[in-house]
Amino acid sequence: MYYTPGTLINRCDWALGTPLMQEYHDHEWGAPLHDDRKLFEFLILEGAQAGLSWSTILNKRANYRLAFNGFDPAEVARYDETDLARLLANAGIVRNRLKISSAVNNARRYLDVAAEFGSFDRYIWQFVGGRPLRNTFTALSQLPPRTEQSDAMSKELRKRGFNFVGSTICYAFMQATGMVNDHLTTCFRFEEVQALDRKQLR
Repeated sequence: MYYTPGTLINRCDWALGTPLMQEYHDHEWGAPLHDDRKLFEFLILEGAQAGLSWSTILNKRANYRLAFNGFDPAEVARYDETDLARLLANAGIVRNRLKISSAVNNARRYLDVAAEFGSFDRYIWQFVGGRPLRNTFTALSQLPPRTEQSDAMSKELRKRGFNFVGSTICYAFMQATGMVNDHLTTCFRFEEVQALDRKQLR
């Protein structure tokens, strides 16, 4: 339970830490996402999160958008050594050479996939059959770190040359982009997210 002026709202426990986490939870996390550029953004941010907390990345998100040309994959794919040096000197993002190099590599692989399938959205959603998976968890301890679907996604992305796409990272990506609804059943967003999915099918 979290107090919002004028009402009491049930939210997932992980979203109660800061106003920024609450806003992200209330408006983005778990909502079915089909925008290619935003999917690319989450692919990069989830990879950057490896070994860190999501709150750390969320606090740096605006800096990432500035540093990575608004997460335009075509622009990021053209980055050279000068750009890598620029990013490594940017204190507003995670200055990890492997993660930064991975972002550039993944932009190139991303464009390859989008060209082959018509869009990255069409490719990535096939791992859940084109529809969000709906779980019915009542406690955070029930959420899995990985699933059969995230295992399959990780395996295929790695075959295509993507980096920082382990199964745990892939599952976090699936949760963030609404490929799976992992809001607790007691959370006000659980049914809202399901309604968003039904609306998109009309």
